[in-house]
Formats: sequence, structure tokens, C-alpha cells
Amino acid sequence: MNQKKYILTIAGLDPSSGAGITSDIKTFEAHGLYGLSVCTAVTVQNDIAFKDCIWIDKQVILNQIELLFERFKIPVVKIGIIQSWEVLLEVVLILKKYNPKIKIVLDPILKASAGFEFHRKQELSIFEKVLENCHFITPNYDEIKDLFPDKTIAETIDFISEKTNIYLKGGHRTDKKGWDEVYYSKIVKLNIPPTANKISEKHGSGCVLSSALASNFVEEILLEDACKQAKLYTEQFLNSNNSLLGTHTFKK
Repeated sequence: MNQKKYILTIAGLDPSSGAGITSDIKTFEAHGLYGLSVCTAVTVQNDIAFKDCIWIDKQVILNQIELLFERFKIPVVKIGIIQSWEVLLEVVLILKKYNPKIKIVLDPILKASAGFEFHRKQELSIFEKVLENCHFITPNYDEIKDLFPDKTIAETIDFISEKTNIYLKGGHRTDKKGWDEVYYSKIVKLNIPPTANKISEKHGSGCVLSSALASNFVEEILLEDACKQAKLYTEQFLNSNNSLLGTHTFKK
């Protein structure tokens, strides 16, 4: 193989390309990486409406992963929507099998911006095993509240922090909108305030941030810098135009 740096997204297909695997690929390429993709679902949506989600058979997903790892060296993977925590755990474990040192960035998408729910009540003990095998999880405030409904946000952060690192996206905050928080090494918290005075809302912005973060890990950028640069890239994406579909700019 040549000297290209590879990164993998495992996520759904969004026909509008604002979110999902096509959005991830654009983010990867903007970071100078070659993006590989495994499709987990075909969605019927655009940037303002979500109609349906057709899940890809689990074995098809696993077969896609297997064939890619036979051919490419993949150090980092970003994971988006997957049908269930059970399937997600199988995916995570097979990734670890092919590359025990792989860094997994999980974006736990529970609901589309148009309101469609991907995960209803599921066995949380399985999700806990998923977390133990991830390098980062990137929920927003709505998602972290829904991940463990019986816990407060503070309790959920403490619980997840014992298992993996957290990049908590602040776009849904009511107190300090746009302020992100990173929890790593179980005890350290990094605050990342917004740098732009005004943000233009975009479809798929959460996918972009997690993909940018994963891209920075491929480049072996130090953790705090990787998080800060992912935030900056996402803000540039948000303010790239006034529509709901952002434009990706190549990172310098």
C-alpha cells in the first residue's frame, strides 16, 4: 500500500450528505486523510425532515469491516448510528480483534434532529462494555441525559469517565451555550468555549465534530489540542454559509 493515512467511519447513509458516512468522509478528506466507510443504515431524510431508517444486516456490517481490515491499516474509527447496543458491542469487539490498539470515537446518536429515535430502551450493561472499549464518546447534552435516565448529568459523567474519555458537546446547553467540556484520565476536565460570536446552525454538526476529533487522533495530535482543533474546525463548518448544509474547508 502507499503512504496514505486511512481512517474508517461506521455509520448511516444520509442522502443529503449533511450527516452520516458521507459527511464523515468529507471531514476526513478536509483533514488530509483517506476515509473508508461501512454503512450501518440507509436513511430516508434531507436536511429538515427524517422519514425512515432501514438497518443494514449485522453480518453485512461485519463482513464490510473484515474486508477493509484485510486490505488497509486503520488506526482510528468513528462510529455513528447502529441498530442496537448489542450490534454495537459486536462491532467494537471485532474492531479490537483486527487492531487491539485501534482508537474508537463513538458518537452516540440517539435521535435525529428531526425527532426520529434510533435507540429506545435497551440493556445498558451491554453499552457499558462498549464504553470500556472506546477511546472517546462524544454526546451532546440531550444525549448524555438520555444515556442513563436514572442518573443526573453529573452522575452520568462520573460513571462514563471511569470507563472512557468524554467530549461533551455544548450546543444544546441552556446555561453556557456552545461551551464544550472534555473529561479524560478520569479526573481532568477541559473547558472549550466557543470562539465565534455567532453560530449558524447546521444539519450533522455533531457528526462533523466527532469525525474531526477522530481525524486528529490519526495525526497523533495531543489529546487537548485534538479536542480544541476539532471544536475550531466545527465552528468553521457551522459558519461556512447560512444554509443548513455546511461547506468543508481543507485544514491548513
